[in-house]
Amino acid sequence: MMKKILVVAFLSIHLLSAFSLSDSQGQVISTQVASRVVEDGGSGPYKALMFSETTLPTHTVFRPKELGVFNKSNKLPIIAWGNGGCANSPWEHVNFLSEVASYGFLVVAIGPMPLEGEKGSGKSTSSQLLDAITWAVAQNSDQKSPYYQKLDVTKVAVSGMSCGGLQTLEVAADPRVSTVVVCNSGIFNTPGNGRSAMPNLTKENLGKLHTPTLYMLGGEKDIAYANGMNDYERINHVPVFMANMDVGHGGTYSQPHGGEFAKVATAWYQWQLKGDQAAGQLFTGEPAGLSKNPNWRVEKKKMP
Repeated sequence: MMKKILVVAFLSIHLLSAFSLSDSQGQVISTQVASRVVEDGGSGPYKALMFSETTLPTHTVFRPKELGVFNKSNKLPIIAWGNGGCANSPWEHVNFLSEVASYGFLVVAIGPMPLEGEKGSGKSTSSQLLDAITWAVAQNSDQKSPYYQKLDVTKVAVSGMSCGGLQTLEVAADPRVSTVVVCNSGIFNTPGNGRSAMPNLTKENLGKLHTPTLYMLGGEKDIAYANGMNDYERINHVPVFMANMDVGHGGTYSQPHGGEFAKVATAWYQWQLKGDQAAGQLFTGEPAGLSKNPNWRVEKKKMP
């Protein structure tokens, strides 16, 4: 019995971090949030943590552990993430999302924080991506929040994999969105061909895109390849970049630090949301820098 109690106590300490906040009367409030380090916290300059925030228990937050270095002159852009299979849990993507966050981003993924070895349950909806953005914007203006004036609410990405990619395309018209990343996904050529939980989009939805857009597909073995490539062919009114790696529909999300998909996505976010021109060289030029990487085949339109 004593051994069991010690184990439970250890896990509680491991999973819980405390923030001291003050209410409007100046009284200190102790807010407990569950957190966990994924892998080693990522390879970026800011070691990341995965959080279950009490103010948004329906989602999982990935962000740098130390927020003290972020302020009005060094802000965290916002990334909303939708999961494969319309899952209400980011369990398949934690390595990938932690890696992205370690480069100085606030990532808000659909679904409660998964425990180690837990896959989560339930289905998600596209509106949860907008919920993520709305929450982050509110946190930035809330003096009680640890994110107060540390977020760049003018730099927002919506992103997702497979069904999450369709969810991304469904909400991409939101005026708060700065860029779109669609992974292993594309709109079905015949409406209704998706599973019932998937957004029932038509190709006309592509016309609502108003920002630079990145597609990452898993090559011809990816079940979303034909749909994604057809999306790319139809998008002619905004800058669009297509990157294919022959790994199939599962991508590299579960590989250490999210594998190649994380490297490309992170560079895109750095370029689009932080103005990092060095990172942008993967996608600019003739040929684009990423074309020099033998893992990838690339195409682009309306891009420098």
